[in-house]
Amino acid sequence: QVQLVESGGGLVQPGGSLRLSCAASGNILRINTMSWYRQAPGEQREPVAAVPSGGSSTYADSVKGRFTISRDSAKNTVYLQMNSLKPEDTAVYYCNADLLDWASRRGTYWGQGTQVTVSS
Repeated sequence: QVQLVESGGGLVQPGGSLRLSCAASGNILRINTMSWYRQAPGEQREPVAAVPSGGSSTYADSVKGRFTISRDSAKNTVYLQMNSLKPEDTAVYYCNADLLDWASRRGTYWGQGTQVTVSS
């Protein structure tokens, strides 16, 4: 089994910062890409940022220059540093991992989500 556990969400004022973390554990052989998605009320889930193994990070246009994704491969952990937060960043943020398990089966796994609320 594979589990992704997120942490770091909360309530922050506009212009503030938050750092999300997501740790993957279980029968993991190798993680290819780790990503963050978000889903606002009444909206579809959308990609925010992704960091492939050994590749360049990508970002949604709406967060470029404000958010930074990084990963610690030794800890199977991905981070999302969010600066200059805006009310429109309010959403549930989900971690996603594309990985191979010990049986070399490829799969996509999701975390349970963490709420980020930007409000004064």
